[in-house]
Amino acid sequence: MRIGELAARTGTTTRTLRYYESRGLLPARRDDLGHRTYDESDVELLRQIRTLRDFGFDLEETRPFVECLRAGHPEGDSCPASLAVYRRKLAELDALIGELQAVRATIAVRLASTDGEPPLCELGGQEL
Repeated sequence: MRIGELAARTGTTTRTLRYYESRGLLPARRDDLGHRTYDESDVELLRQIRTLRDFGFDLEETRPFVECLRAGHPEGDSCPASLAVYRRKLAELDALIGELQAVRATIAVRLASTDGEPPLCELGGQEL
């Protein structure tokens, strides 16, 4: 299939596909006329990238998953390098959750300190 069909089938743009190609994530195969050509394995590869991007992985973090698929594994997360990325991402998410819990606790304390009284507006002594 050509680049336009691949873009349509994977819900992306031809510009994005060219960018992935330039980053080495998408193979650059050409037919006799110089047109880019793709197959079903490229569709699966792009679905993997899109899923990971939707989960918050940056483009470079998808590389081990792509390489795992290219190595012939049916799933991009069945290789040690992919699992290492999962572990790093999980640690990153745990840290973010901890930060958000701390912010939430601070806000809860400040809210509780108002004793249920509506705050006065700083500009005119009027209630908010």
